[in-house]
Order: sequence, then C-alpha cells, then structure tokens
Amino acid sequence: MLIAKEDPSVGPSFSLQNRVLRQIWNWAWLLLFRFSPRPLHGWRSFLLRAFGAEIGAHVHVYPTVKIWAPWRLSIEDYAGVADGVTLYNMGHIHLGRRCVVSQGSHLCAGSHDYNSSNFQLITAPITVGAFAWVCAEAFISPGVELPEGAVIAPRSVVTKSLPTSWTVYGGTPAKVIGKRVKHEEWE
Repeated sequence: MLIAKEDPSVGPSFSLQNRVLRQIWNWAWLLLFRFSPRPLHGWRSFLLRAFGAEIGAHVHVYPTVKIWAPWRLSIEDYAGVADGVTLYNMGHIHLGRRCVVSQGSHLCAGSHDYNSSNFQLITAPITVGAFAWVCAEAFISPGVELPEGAVIAPRSVVTKSLPTSWTVYGGTPAKVIGKRVKHEEWE
C-alpha cells in the first residue's frame, strides 16, 4: 500500500496527526514502557492497548521491544515478544496465539518502491500464525504471512509468504529445512 502521494524527498510521508501520535508514543515508550520491570507484562499490555493495540490475554511483551505504531499491532492470547525485537509496523503486524518472536528479530512492514523515481514509501502487513516461532535475529519482510506452527531459524530472512504449516524454514532467503511435529495438547 502506498503511504503518501507526495514526494517524500520534499516533505513528510506521514500526516501531522500521525507524526504527533508517534512522538507521544515514543515518550510513553521511553518513560513508561522501556524501563518497566521485566515481570510487568500486564502493565506493558495496558500501555499498548491505551495506544490502540489489540492485545490478548497472557501476552508477554518485554521492555526493550521497539514498536513503531501500537495502533497497527494485534497480538493474540499467550504470544510472546522477546527483548530487542523490532516491530516496525508502518503496516499492520498480527501475531497469532501462542506464537513467539525471539530476541533481536525484526518484523518490517514498510519499505520503499525501488522502481519509483523518489523511492515512494510503501507498506504491507505481516502475519505470524498461531504456534509459529520466529527465532533469534530473524528478519521478516513486508507482506509476509507465516503459517501456523512454522519455525523460522535464527538469522533467517523471509522475503515471501511461506506455504506450509508446521515446517522449519531457514537461510537467506528462507527455505524448507525440516518438519515440526504438532502435538495434540497444543490445541
């Protein structure tokens, strides 16, 4: 999705309202979120909800997670987002129930149109399926859908939606490297 019709090289890509709201969120993140004690997941969920995020029950978002725009974030029940994760959600990011995004991972829902003369800003949503695991320092590109139960190996790069549930993907770009066993108690 195209973000702005104007040339980003001569003016801002986002509305004044968006920029002001992000500035308010950045201060709230710095003063109230970032330095909150690690066990206070409920407090951080409350802050995210206050800024428009849809947060399920028993969600664990750790204090050093950097979230660009909470109002473009939804996290289902029992999901976890570890320290050092970047949720660069210019476009919407959805995390399914019981999924895990491990430390240092980067989910990037915005980019630039490299065929545009002014590198126009574009966005595309990211969806991480239920029971999926994005391992440490993986990178997920705009527009990617990760299927239920998928595992993205450490430092892998996912540039396209992946087709098969309960599969392990790894590498740059990520490709199938194994299968994952689905246990009945995970329902």
